Amino acid sequence: MILVIGESCVDVFTYGECTRLCPEAPVPVFNPTKVVENLGMAYNVYKNLNSLGNKSRILTNENYKRITKTRFIDKVTNHMFMRLDENDKFYKKCQVKKINLDLYDAVVISDYDKGFLREEDIEYIAKNHNMVFLDTKKNLGPWAKYINFIKINFHEYQKTKHLIDKDMYDNLIITMGAEGAKHKNVIYPVDEVEIKDVSGAGDTFLAGFVTKYMKTKCVESSINFANECATKVVQKKGVSVV
Repeated sequence: MILVIGESCVDVFTYGECTRLCPEAPVPVFNPTKVVENLGMAYNVYKNLNSLGNKSRILTNENYKRITKTRFIDKVTNHMFMRLDENDKFYKKCQVKKINLDLYDAVVISDYDKGFLREEDIEYIAKNHNMVFLDTKKNLGPWAKYINFIKINFHEYQKTKHLIDKDMYDNLIITMGAEGAKHKNVIYPVDEVEIKDVSGAGDTFLAGFVTKYMKTKCVESSINFANECATKVVQKKGVSVV
């Protein structure tokens, strides 16, 4: 059994068209034609894990259905005009010390740094479980040194690399979009495909890596499988489950 811990929300994709500019200002007039909703953030990791055949549970903020990220997107080009976030400051804190971590084979932390998990919470989990995977928006520090694998994207790595020592660097998996992923200075490339939407691709990568690693304990094959999973979802519109 795998436990997913982290913040969740509802991703709303409002597709439509723009055929004219607003007469009061030089902005496009958006005409919505279709709305698609998906559970996102940590819940997207959880859904991907289940889709890949894992038995998993999720511990997330109870009000996740009230927290929305609405994207307004041209239905033809998939160009996003804007994103509207609502109720984004109403996450409650997770009570990690009440969790019986012994029930789980692995813990996957999907931390969007919204206040649900503090640095000391993540450190506590890592100190009390021997298989912890982390995807975080926080700048890394000594609190993350007990994590088995840390997945961050290249932009996040650039912001936090000055805080990473050698031991922590060896635990890092850096995703680099169309260039693939990097671990211990080895780059794992991905096939060139038409990218329609990268929303949620990092969640899918994390779920793919965890799935393969729990079966094989092989980092190389796990990264390659995670790349394959992420490559599939970026070819679809919106947040997709592999």
